[in-house]
Amino acid sequence: MDRRVVITGLGAISPFGTGKDIFWSGLINGKSGVRTISLFDPKGYATTIAAEVPGFDPSEFIDRKEARRMDRFQQLAVASALLAVDDSGLKITDDIADATGVIVASGIGGLGTMEESMKVLLEKGPRKVGPFVVPMMITDLAAGHISMLLGARGLNYCTTSACASSNHAIGDAFEAIKRGIADIMITGGAEASITPLGIAAFNSLRALSTRNDEPEKASRPFDIERDGFVMGEGSGIIILEELNNALSRGANIYAEIVGYGMTADAFHITQPDPSGRGASRAMDMAIKEAGIQKEEVDYINAHGTSTGPGDIAETKAVKELFGNHAYNMLISSTKSMTGHLLGAAGAIEAIACSLVVKNGLVPPTINLETPDEECDLNYVPNKAVQKNIKIALSNSFGFGGHNASILIKRFEG
Repeated sequence: MDRRVVITGLGAISPFGTGKDIFWSGLINGKSGVRTISLFDPKGYATTIAAEVPGFDPSEFIDRKEARRMDRFQQLAVASALLAVDDSGLKITDDIADATGVIVASGIGGLGTMEESMKVLLEKGPRKVGPFVVPMMITDLAAGHISMLLGARGLNYCTTSACASSNHAIGDAFEAIKRGIADIMITGGAEASITPLGIAAFNSLRALSTRNDEPEKASRPFDIERDGFVMGEGSGIIILEELNNALSRGANIYAEIVGYGMTADAFHITQPDPSGRGASRAMDMAIKEAGIQKEEVDYINAHGTSTGPGDIAETKAVKELFGNHAYNMLISSTKSMTGHLLGAAGAIEAIACSLVVKNGLVPPTINLETPDEECDLNYVPNKAVQKNIKIALSNSFGFGGHNASILIKRFEG
């Protein structure tokens, strides 16, 4: 089967705050969500900055007792799922529950729960470790909680592929509807890894920016002064529907997903293949599945993490695939504003792409002041650009060489 798949609901909890409108406003106004860490005392850490979700109160979405049985990443996922379902106007009644699935990604899962539980184990002994530690820690329980809360009885699982996790989740959900396995999918990702261990571990990899005195300027993809990515947290959930299902209930349609590609670099545990071949093939697969020409792609939301080798490899991948057209497209990295949400990055970037094609406005890459000479494409520096965008490509590439690209098109009936 080859059914059309449309996006009918958006739920975002980002470093700008709660809701898709706050998220979109932050992006188009070039706002930075990076600030000094407040979730723990970062004194003594090489990196003391991150892109935290401000003022998140899970009790606004979840019963307090249930919220205490969830890790922060699960709370964020459930809250953004409720926002997305509400935005879509969807009612999951008994007659459609079996055809409604959930695929929600997380790259790391309940890291905060694991850290706190290890302290309890070491300080108080094994009998004091709580009974909810395992379900709070494992990555699949974000999808599980959403399924139970909303009564969605279709396929239900998580994807974990580092920074490509959300694009894999969205791509799998897209394919499930295309193949007739589901009519409706609740999909995206959530991450909450701004913890002592999370920051210390990524510091040991020398992956994080240490521009602690200028947090808002620390994430600077494609700039010669970039010195690593900024850890972000949050969640993005989108509602996918089979086209006729959406039309029959008069749903608002933001955009259409038309292609999905996934490959492996088979190169290194943390570094991308410097040639960009794996990333290029993932983009090419998405374009071929969509049945369009490369020259029809108007915009790329780049993986663009603000790391030295990563930004160069992605630029090479775009040039290899698109040739001269690479210089005609608009490209931006919204991670310059949100930081890097790891397993949730692809989800909020899919939301960004949906709003780009819906509104004809392209977010900038902020802090791009002195472009790296090896990164010479049009990265929309510092200010949003108004342009009619028909087709947007969203890239996510993860540790372990995981590459995933999804193609989002302006909906035409």
